Amino acid sequence: MSGYLLLAVIAAAGVLLAGIAAAIPVAQQQRAAVTSPAWSAVAAIPQPNLRDRINKPFQAIADRTRRSQRLNRGLSLAENLARADLKLRTTEFVMIQLAFLVVGGVVALWRFGFQPEFVISAVGAYLIPMRFVRWRQRRRLKKFNSHLPDMLSLLANAMKAGLSLPQALEAVTQNTSPPMSDELTRVMREVKIGSPTPAALANMVRRVGSEDFDLIVTAISIQASVGGNLARILDSIAHTIRQRVQMKAQVGAMTAQMRASGWIITLLPFIVAGILEVITPSYFRIMFTDPGGHVLLGIAVFSIGVGNFFVRRITNFRI
Repeated sequence: MSGYLLLAVIAAAGVLLAGIAAAIPVAQQQRAAVTSPAWSAVAAIPQPNLRDRINKPFQAIADRTRRSQRLNRGLSLAENLARADLKLRTTEFVMIQLAFLVVGGVVALWRFGFQPEFVISAVGAYLIPMRFVRWRQRRRLKKFNSHLPDMLSLLANAMKAGLSLPQALEAVTQNTSPPMSDELTRVMREVKIGSPTPAALANMVRRVGSEDFDLIVTAISIQASVGGNLARILDSIAHTIRQRVQMKAQVGAMTAQMRASGWIITLLPFIVAGILEVITPSYFRIMFTDPGGHVLLGIAVFSIGVGNFFVRRITNFRI
């Protein structure tokens, strides 16, 4: 019992210190300016060698990783809350996390005493608010991406009518719905106080985290540097994004049953184990006290994790 008590006290102190540390504002890291090389001449394309053939299948993975790091690297707690559209201060969110930690710890202490379940329940309760933030971010991003094709069409039509890019953005802001209108309103505020339009749109990319919108802003930045028909470019991108949205919806509908089955199969053993631990603790307690039970639990968790990984990989198509 003394060992469980010491483990519980150390884990609770560690989680509490982590929560306090999260509330302390961290100095923003200096962002290194990324410069693109100037191309003075077009060199002849060499024939691919063995090394190039080996690296080619992994190039897409590397590009995807770099884009994800560019969109999501170094996000502060305030930026995560803004992506989730939660009107909370960072201190308020940290207080909510600590409240979940205390409530989870008290309930587990009342039910199990100073047992391993006390530490697991307290840590799990502490992580619930951030998991909710991640869920809100995914839902908002999905809604934002669904509005992109219509927004691009409106923007292209406004530019075809003779409006400049800032004027077209302001016109589109008045004819779209949240979250697109909210983000474009912030862009227009930055433009009105003197920020260049590409820079304001780049800030919007960081706030939203949309890869599709990152492609649009890249096209706008290139057009601002080298010129071209921006309305035609936006029409082409809108057509591509609209096709991607339709294909994603079709793939999601065809794989919905498999994804639901995978999550049910994954969560069912944990649900049954939790119910048994609450209803009849003596029946399931041997899995935590006997060394053979530890081995079986480890094998079970590993097998469930591997199965869930393969199910998600099979049903997750990147379009």
